[in-house]
Amino acid sequence: MAEHILEMKGISKDFPGVRALNGVTFQVVRGHCHGLVGENGAGKSTLMKILSGFYPHGTYEGDILVEGSVRHFRGIRDSEHAGIAIIFQELALAPNLSIAENIFLGNELAQNGVIDAAATHQKTQQILKEVGLDLDPETLVGGLGIGVRQLIEIAKALSKNADLLILDEPTAALTETETETLLTILNRLRNKGVTCIYISHKLNEIFRITDTVTILRDGQTIRTLPTKALDEAKVISFMVGREMNEMYPYRSRVPGKPMLEVKQWSVADPEIPGRLRLNRVDFTLHSNEILGISGLMGVGRTELAKSLIGAYGKVVSGELYLDGSLQRFETPRQAILAGLNYLPEDRKGSGLNLMMDIKENMTLASLDRVSSRGVLKKNLEIVESERYVQKLAIKTPSIEQKTGNLSGGNQQKVALAKWMLCSPRVLILDEPTRGIDVGAKFEIYNLMNDLVEAGLSVIMISSELPELLGVCNRILVMYEGRISAEFSHDEANQEKIMAAACLNPTEQQ
Repeated sequence: MAEHILEMKGISKDFPGVRALNGVTFQVVRGHCHGLVGENGAGKSTLMKILSGFYPHGTYEGDILVEGSVRHFRGIRDSEHAGIAIIFQELALAPNLSIAENIFLGNELAQNGVIDAAATHQKTQQILKEVGLDLDPETLVGGLGIGVRQLIEIAKALSKNADLLILDEPTAALTETETETLLTILNRLRNKGVTCIYISHKLNEIFRITDTVTILRDGQTIRTLPTKALDEAKVISFMVGREMNEMYPYRSRVPGKPMLEVKQWSVADPEIPGRLRLNRVDFTLHSNEILGISGLMGVGRTELAKSLIGAYGKVVSGELYLDGSLQRFETPRQAILAGLNYLPEDRKGSGLNLMMDIKENMTLASLDRVSSRGVLKKNLEIVESERYVQKLAIKTPSIEQKTGNLSGGNQQKVALAKWMLCSPRVLILDEPTRGIDVGAKFEIYNLMNDLVEAGLSVIMISSELPELLGVCNRILVMYEGRISAEFSHDEANQEKIMAAACLNPTEQQ
C-alpha cells in the first residue's frame, strides 16, 4: 500500500489574465492530517477544487495520483468515487431536509428504486455517533447551529466511505467551544485512520491538529515540512515572503474630541416582543482613536452597530451624537450621508455584490460622487476606482475583474474602498479580518491606522482578542446587550476581557 494516499504533481492552472497555480507539487501521507496554508490568492482553494473535480481534467496541467495511480476526474462524483470528499467553507446542506436526508442526498440507500427509510435512519445514527452527535436523524437541519452543521457535513463525507477529507476553513464561523469539539472529533477520526487536508488561516489550529504543513505563495509550493519543525513566525515568513516582526502594528495616540457619543441607547428585540436587545448602552468614540468592541457571540455587538445606522430594531430610548450633532437615523442611507458608515461582517452576503466588477462595487454607495444629474461619469468612476486599487494595493489584473474572483483579503479591501469613497467621519468595521490570511490582516491593520491618521474615527468589532489588544487604543466589552467594561490599551489583557465578557456588570461590583 502506497505511503502517500495522494500526490499532486506539477499542477498549473490559468484564469483570464492570471496564473493561479504554477507547478504545485503536493503529497499527503496516509493517516496524517496535512495542513495547507497561504495568503488569500495563494492558490489553496484552486488546488482543492482541482482535486475535488470541481475543475475537471483538461482544464489544468499536471497529474493527480491516488494510491499511486493517475486519476482523471471529470467532476465531483469521480473524485468521491476515488474516496475524496471536500467540505467547503460555505456549507452545502439543505435546511428543509432532515439530517438523514442531507447525509444521503445523492447517495440514497434504496432497494428496487425505493428509499429504505429504516436503513437510512439506522446508518445515520451510526455515522452521527462517529462525529460525536447524539441527534435524531429526522431533525431538520435548518434549526441547527453552524457547529453542528459542520459535523453533519463530516458525517456526510464519511457516509461516502471517504478515505481523504478536505476541510476548507472549517472553523471560520464557529465559536471557541464548537471549534474545540470539531478539533477533538478530527483527532479521533485521524486515530481511526482517516486522512485529512486542513486549510485554515488560524495558525494555532494548524499547529494543534496537523502532522505536516505545505505552504503556498503566489501559486507555488514554498515548503512542505513536519509541523513540529515550524513555528508561527516561520510559517508567516514563508507565506508572505518577508519577516513580520510585529503582527499587530499598534500606534499610540492622544484622543481628540468626541466624534460619536451614544447615551442610554436601548433597542427592542425585533423577534421577541417585550425584550430589549440593547439595554442602556453608553460609550464615546473620539477622534484620533481606534475603539475596539469585544464580547462573546450573540451579546449584541453587530446589533449595536446596525441599530446606530438605522438597520436594526426599534430604538426605544437613547441619544446619538455625531460630531456634536444629535442624530437619529431611520435608514442606512441617512447615516451614510451624515458620515457614519458600517462595514458588515458578512462581506459576501451584505458588503459586496460578487457578480459586479471591482469599480461597480467601489462606487455603489457613492454614485452621486461619480455622477452628474443622474448620469454616471464612467471616466470618473474609472479614475476613482483605479486610485483606490493602488491606494489599498488590491491585487487584480483589472478594475473590470468580477469581485467574486478576488481572494478574501482583496474582497475586503474593495469593501473598505466602497466606504472610503463616501468620505465618512466615523467608520464601523465588523469582523474586518474574518476569513483572511495573516498578510492581508496586517495590511488591513495598517489601513485602519492610516485612516485614523487621515482624520477618521474607527470602531472595530472583533471576536479575536489578540487583534483587539494589538490594534485598538481602547476596548469596550459587551455582555447581554450592555457595556460591561472599558479598558485602555495599557490596562487590557485577555483575562480581564474574558472576565468582563462572561459576567453581568452588576456582578462585577
